[in-house]
Amino acid sequence: MTREIAVDLDFLRRFEAGLDPLHPERSAIPAHILGYGEISTVLACEAGDPTLAYKRMPLFNSAAEAAAYVDLYADYTAVLADAGIDVAPGQMVWIPAANGRGAVIYLAQEKLPAQSIAHKALPYLKPPQALDLLTAVFDELDKVFRFNAAHRGEVEVGFDGQLSNWAIAGFEAQDGRLPQPLRLTYFDTSSPLLRRQGVEQLNAEIFLRSAPFFLIWLLKRLYLEEVVTRYYDLRQVVIDLLANLYKEQRPELILDLTVMGNERWAQGGTGNGRFSTITPSEVAAYYREDAFIWRLYLGARRLDRSLHRLARRPYPHILPGKINR
Repeated sequence: MTREIAVDLDFLRRFEAGLDPLHPERSAIPAHILGYGEISTVLACEAGDPTLAYKRMPLFNSAAEAAAYVDLYADYTAVLADAGIDVAPGQMVWIPAANGRGAVIYLAQEKLPAQSIAHKALPYLKPPQALDLLTAVFDELDKVFRFNAAHRGEVEVGFDGQLSNWAIAGFEAQDGRLPQPLRLTYFDTSSPLLRRQGVEQLNAEIFLRSAPFFLIWLLKRLYLEEVVTRYYDLRQVVIDLLANLYKEQRPELILDLTVMGNERWAQGGTGNGRFSTITPSEVAAYYREDAFIWRLYLGARRLDRSLHRLARRPYPHILPGKINR
């Protein structure tokens, strides 16, 4: 039976009011960091419900904007379920920002065993099992993009298929084997990319709210549309998934997976006829560019945090530490 997620709004208000973004563990209600996204941070608080993880997204200018985002999240997850994806239960809520300006969103989900998250399970898997895991992710991507092809012009979802977005039900690291039957649950649902009648429902400029002020115009002009639209393109999603194997220290899997992906989609078709052959060199080039951009972006955010401190202004965002790439 699926667990219903209940959120204590009073607890979240007290937590947000006492949050130290630089050192969350030193907050009035201490928290520790479970993971980072590009625009969000996943936190756990033993003082609250210890079974929950909270994804914090401090991006919203008004209560109305935050409430609309919460509604879009519900719509997005419902469409993913219609596409056949096993979506992790979650409760997205908004609360007023502690400084009285705008709103903060939290997505509460059940805390997962760390090694059940697919990219953390990967080091325990030998190549045949690792390929089985990626093949299962390919199967899930197939569901999403066949759904999009069948509903083009009506409703389509943007989808990020990276391993870090999936949990493996029942995985035990000490076994070094995937459970059978293999069931994947998708839990990275906090960026609800959804098109209806061909129109993007998400205000993508929300993603720029945590960017340094001196980069916003450049990101908006050069990258914003590309970053959003890539998640509606199966080929780009597959390249992104495979390129991330460099970060996960498993590049030896890429050659076999490009062959498998090309056999499945470039030769077999996806219903949209737009999947041209992927090469390992293309995946490597994509990874180098993507890693460079994110290193540059994170460096700029750290500079922005320092400028806030020099100006004696609070910096509201939690930044990741060193990321191995």
